[in-house]
Amino acid sequence: MLAFHPLAFTPVCATQMSGYESNLPRLERDDAVVLGISIDPQPSKTAWAKTLGPISFDLLSDFHPHGEVAQKYGVFRQKEGFSERAVFVVGKDGRVKWVKTYDIPEQPDNEELLAALDRVGSA
Repeated sequence: MLAFHPLAFTPVCATQMSGYESNLPRLERDDAVVLGISIDPQPSKTAWAKTLGPISFDLLSDFHPHGEVAQKYGVFRQKEGFSERAVFVVGKDGRVKWVKTYDIPEQPDNEELLAALDRVGSA
């Protein structure tokens, strides 16, 4: 599961990542690996992770080349210089199985994500 979020140290992004941590046992039961990714440099991501409390999944930096991963997934906002808020479920075969893009201020619905993981797992 690749969770693009616009910027570290923002309230919605913090709630999003903390929500994944809260649901981690259920996500792991579905054999999901959570990766949070934004354009922030890695030292910022490391500092941000400490403010979030225990985060036991990787928070990745798409800093250099700037936004390259988000561009490859089609969720980079060129004008703003950061990614959309988007969640991708990638299967073990490397193919995208489910994707949803959210408005920047919108909190992703974890129940919707869990239901998508159930569908992907049973497909």
